[in-house]
Order: sequence, then structure tokens, then C-alpha cells
Amino acid sequence: MSQVVTRSRAGSRRRLVYGALTALVLAALAVAIVYRVQHPPVPAGPTVVEPVPVRTASPSRQDVPVYLDGLGTVQAYQSVTVHSMIDGTLTEVAFREGQDVHIGDLLARIDPRPYQATLDQAVAKKAQDEASLANARVDLIRYTKLVANDSTSTQTLATQKATVAVDEALVKQDQASIDSARTQLSYTTISAPIAGRLGIRQVDAGNIVHAADTNGIVVITTLQPISVLFTLPQQALPQVVRAMRGAQPEVLALTEGSDTPLDRGALEVVDNAVDQTTGTIKLKATFPNADLLLWPGGFVNVRLRVQTERNALTVPAVAVQRGPDGVYVYVVHPDHTATRQPVKIGHEDLQLAVVTSGLTDGDKVVVDGASRLSDRAVVSVVQ
Repeated sequence: MSQVVTRSRAGSRRRLVYGALTALVLAALAVAIVYRVQHPPVPAGPTVVEPVPVRTASPSRQDVPVYLDGLGTVQAYQSVTVHSMIDGTLTEVAFREGQDVHIGDLLARIDPRPYQATLDQAVAKKAQDEASLANARVDLIRYTKLVANDSTSTQTLATQKATVAVDEALVKQDQASIDSARTQLSYTTISAPIAGRLGIRQVDAGNIVHAADTNGIVVITTLQPISVLFTLPQQALPQVVRAMRGAQPEVLALTEGSDTPLDRGALEVVDNAVDQTTGTIKLKATFPNADLLLWPGGFVNVRLRVQTERNALTVPAVAVQRGPDGVYVYVVHPDHTATRQPVKIGHEDLQLAVVTSGLTDGDKVVVDGASRLSDRAVVSVVQ
């Protein structure tokens, strides 16, 4: 009996709870309906499009130099390793390392005494043979008179003529020995064969030097002017050849990451063959190097000027965009909209691009903010 009463009471509680929840839901719906009636929704207005801020620039007319870029190695215009021409003791080193020298400046001396002695011997030998020759010529004159008077045989006269000829040959040989000895003696004084700057001394005074030494005494390099050897792809050869038909093409030498030239020079020569292993052509340019900013063995960026496009229509390089349909720019119109304008580009570098078709002088192109634009987009020009 008590279990029946307990279940009856539990059912009554559930019915009360369900009834209370239903009443709350109905009350909430009533409140929402009343609020909707009193506050009807406001109809939405037209969508406002925010303009895209951009910067613009106008195309300009200018002469545009066209350059070909390459990587070059600086080389001395001339380089000479000064060697001894003879063997001997180095008695004097008359230069300072790093010194600038001119042609004929004294660099070093080798002990001249052995070579002076050889020269003196050759001179004495010539004097002896000249005396013999003079005596032989006197005898030849006497024998000639005797033969005329039938006082001696013609064989004696012929023998004397041969003696004179031998003595004359000996004198000539002696003169050659003198010239050779004098040349050897001159080699004891070592002078600068070219003008330039000296390197590090390779041998000190007091050492015995030989003509066969590989290191030499010092190296002289000509720094003013100086040369740069660089390469270009073989496809650039026609442009280079056309450029060389006029004046010597201008060449700029620059350091990595800089647009300021270290020096300006001229193209001197194009190699007579293409390197088949790399498909490149070697070129050599000469620079005045007045400020000594170029140094042998260094690497520089090289720009070779092959032509100049006169009065070309140009835009900043950042204005040029590329897409699946080709090259284009965004042109801003007076109604503050930007449209995509296909163009054709000629020469282009990091600063500017030459437009061959698609633009006029009065157009305004977007140079900043193009990545956020689409065709017919609304823009606001930021000064």
C-alpha cells in the first residue's frame, strides 16, 4: 500500500514541473512576439564599398641605357715577375715592398765582379787579335809587292791573305765576346721593366740567385689602368658585336648589392671563341682606376652598355604585373577606378621598364597597392 502512495506522489511532482516549464516557454514566446511587434526590423541599405588606397605614377619619356650584367674578375693590366737573368750573389735590394715604380727604376744589384772580369778578358783578347791582324795586313802588302816583282811565289801571297782573313774573323769573334760579356754585366743591375706597384719581396740581399729560380725577386703589377675579365651568355654576342661597331661600349664595375659604380671603363676585346663547356663568351674591359678601388684578384659585378633607347616611354618597374594572360598594369581613371591594362615591355631592370605598347603619356599607373586590386576596383590615390 505504501509503495502505491509513493509512486503517486512522484508522478504528481513531475506533472507540476512539466507544467511550470511549459508556462515559462509560453511566457517567453509571448514576450518575443510583443517585442517584435513594437520593434519592427529596419530594412538594410545599399552596401558601401571601401576604396583601396594606392600610389600612382605617370609614364615618362627618357633615354634608357640598356645594360648586360655579368660577373667579372679584376686583373692587372700588366704583370711581370722580376727574375735574375744570371747567377750570382744579390748584393743590394733597392726597393720597398708596395712601392710604385717607373720603367728603368733600380730594383736590385748582383755582384758584378765576375762578369766585369770576363768583360776585361774579352777586351784584352780583342786587342791581342787586332795587333796580330795589323801585322798580318802589313805582311800582305809586302808579299803583294814581292809577287809583282817575281820575288816570291803566289802561294805565299795566298797563305798571307788567308792569315789576314782568319785574324779578321778572330777580331769579330772577340767583339761578339765583348758584347756578350757586356750584356751579362748589365744583367747585374736589375731595373723595373714596366711601371706599376711592387708586391712582397721574395728574396733578401745576401742570397745567391739563379736564372732558373721560379719565385723571382718581386712581382710588378700595373694598377692604373686595370683590367676586368668577365663573361656573358653567347646569346648576348649579337648585341655586343653591334655595340662595338661604334665607339667602345661603356662598362661599369660595381660591388655586390650597390648601384654606385666603383669605376667606369670601356670594352677592349671580345674573345675569338665561345667556351663550349659553359656556353659563354669572355670579354675584357679596361678601367682608369684613378681611386684604386679595383684590385687584382677581386670579384665585381659588371654592366656592359650595349645600346640606348631614345625617348622611350617608361614606368617604374614595380608597376608591371604578370598574370596568366601576360603582362599588365593597373591604370587609374578620373572616376577613381582602376582597370587592368595589358602592355608590352621592352627593356626592364630593377628601376624601370620600357613600355612599347599599351600606355600613353597621360595615363596614371598604380605603383603601390596593386596586390589588393581587381579589375574596375574603386581606389583612393594617396600622395
